[in-house]
Amino acid sequence: MRLANGTEIKAGAFLFDMDGTIVDSSAVVNYVWGKWAERMSLDPVEVVRAAQGRRALDTITLFCQPGFDVLEETRMVQQQETDMLDGIVAIPGSIEMIRALPRDRWAVVTSAERPLALARLSAAGLPIPDVLITSEDVAKGKPDPQGYLMGASALGIAPERCIVFEDAPAGIMAGINAKSRVVAIAHDKYSVLEDNQDWIDDYTDYTFVID
Repeated sequence: MRLANGTEIKAGAFLFDMDGTIVDSSAVVNYVWGKWAERMSLDPVEVVRAAQGRRALDTITLFCQPGFDVLEETRMVQQQETDMLDGIVAIPGSIEMIRALPRDRWAVVTSAERPLALARLSAAGLPIPDVLITSEDVAKGKPDPQGYLMGASALGIAPERCIVFEDAPAGIMAGINAKSRVVAIAHDKYSVLEDNQDWIDDYTDYTFVID
């Protein structure tokens, strides 16, 4: 269900995915993963869709063809994504919303590795969070809830009192598995929402309140 404009969104803390949630990196993601899919003789649309919300290692493990080194392919894809920053912008309203929040009440939980996360947040003009959970910090990626549980714990707020903001099915499920409320950012074709899933287009025209 789309939350009406002007809705007050209140929680003990806010946990944000990065790509597609507070950072629009779709041009880079589509290009890099599309090229990698062609390298593997795979359908680019299928690979790009699967990569949404997942660690690069998990996506490459899923699709990598025999004869290729999974770790080396992951390293190359990650390097390409880190080097390509043109077109990286903030999701509308995200900068203003995050800057208005107390720093000890929000975190970023991303499937990207730390250098990529720092590069994209900076390129988009977003503040670097005090709590940044990246792919290197977890043993299991989304849809496993480990990252969001770590983010909530680092903030000292129970996950049940947090709102998770996500755009991809794997991330939405990770938030649900963490027992947090999930608000989806439903701005692109990769968002798959259940009928009862709360969602917004972006962060404009909403009020975000710490409970």
